[in-house]
Amino acid sequence: MKVVIRVDASYQIGTGHVMRCLTLAKALTAQGREVSFICRAHAGHLIDWIQQKGFKVHGLPAVSDTLPPKEGALAHYEWLGVTPLHDAQACRKVLEEIQPDWLIVDHYAIDEQWELALQDTYHYLMVLDDLADRNHVCDLLLDQTYGRSPESYRGRLPKKGRLLLGTSYALLRDEFVQWRSRSLARRHAPVFKKLLITLGGMDHHNRTGQLLKVLSGISFPSDLEVTVIMGANAPHLSLIQAQVQTMSPKTCVKVGVENMAELMTESDLVISAAGSTAWEVACLGVPLVLLKLAENQTEIRKALLAIEAVWAWDVSQLEQDVQVLEKISPPLLKKKSKTLSKCSDGQGVSRVLNEMNQISRVY
Repeated sequence: MKVVIRVDASYQIGTGHVMRCLTLAKALTAQGREVSFICRAHAGHLIDWIQQKGFKVHGLPAVSDTLPPKEGALAHYEWLGVTPLHDAQACRKVLEEIQPDWLIVDHYAIDEQWELALQDTYHYLMVLDDLADRNHVCDLLLDQTYGRSPESYRGRLPKKGRLLLGTSYALLRDEFVQWRSRSLARRHAPVFKKLLITLGGMDHHNRTGQLLKVLSGISFPSDLEVTVIMGANAPHLSLIQAQVQTMSPKTCVKVGVENMAELMTESDLVISAAGSTAWEVACLGVPLVLLKLAENQTEIRKALLAIEAVWAWDVSQLEQDVQVLEKISPPLLKKKSKTLSKCSDGQGVSRVLNEMNQISRVY
């Protein structure tokens, strides 16, 4: 079975979409599927990195000109870099050559217009979405937002389209399942000695630097260790590396890590963007602070706050929000951990693969 994944990364888009698609791609490959990618070479793309992971990438050329505003366009229209039909035309050449059984699309700027234009080039279509703000003609739609309701997609899919909703379908790498029991056991006697900060692979607006500056004014335990995770292509990486040299408490920067689950397991608290990383942290049950970096992260924050599973901060009031760290207690850490760990068990990939296989057999 052949699978093609259409996904992009850039300074604007970030790296999260590519990361979760890679997780799915590796699982499909393990089942004997032939997987390749179609990616546009935006500034900050991850094409080389995907290739290093062993996957063929069909690159689309970067577009230097910004798309002009378009009335009635999708909220993330400009993320594609070209019009949907222009992108579809470029993808057609690749898809006609490969003739994939499954086309997987993870892109906020793609909807039914793009999908219909290419409908004769694939057998089945799966869409990864988090927004529920546009129509699709897919066989399968995955939205791993916690508490997402089918009502959100009413009228947006064809009758045959199946919905996979909620964190039980979150696409987490095997390492998180493997470290889950060890991490949960570590929460039985919580302490606050290791803080992990991960605000996305790009952090285009340097919220990491903003956060570190505010944290430097907080009274922390003298033995606290802070670890900052950043992507190798992060535009402000060198600034952060210089900034931590004068930080108190002791702070280090790790770049392009391959052992995220282990690092999270060894942490007592994580400060993360309110995106897919939240489900990785939840699987491990590490107490979590969510920092909203984009409007499309609002639903995750709201849902987890409603069950008191996390702390939620706003970049506009960081100086007030970070003061909660001076009042953190073991009982509070334990309570947050227990609640959050129920939100994600790390088995999402196997459930998604099972659904894909069922559809392939039915049709």
